[in-house]
Amino acid sequence: MFSKPIQNDLPLAEVPHKEGDLYKIIITYGKTFELRYGYYEECDRQNPLCEPVVIYPDFLGEPIYTDDGTPFVTMMQDACRSYRGDAKRTPDTTCAECNYFRRAEDWIGICQCQLRQRKNE
Repeated sequence: MFSKPIQNDLPLAEVPHKEGDLYKIIITYGKTFELRYGYYEECDRQNPLCEPVVIYPDFLGEPIYTDDGTPFVTMMQDACRSYRGDAKRTPDTTCAECNYFRRAEDWIGICQCQLRQRKNE
């Protein structure tokens, strides 16, 4: 009677993420980063219209380095004083626009500026 398969062209409803849900695990340059959903601002947590977003490490507040002393950065991180890029540095310039930035995975990368390297002993 029903020999023809039923085709459902309706898009799957996206399941909303909850704070603390795992987004992904990134392993790069010998370090592991567990990215989870959350809020950057307390007011977002209290706003019923705001959904959790992926939270990336705060490499400025808590620096993490590769085994050879190269600092990790995120693409959206504010560019530092060592910025070298094609455009003039402004208050809105990010690490992603810098020639020293090397993308690793997702929005995480490393800064290859020699002035920012940590000396390992």
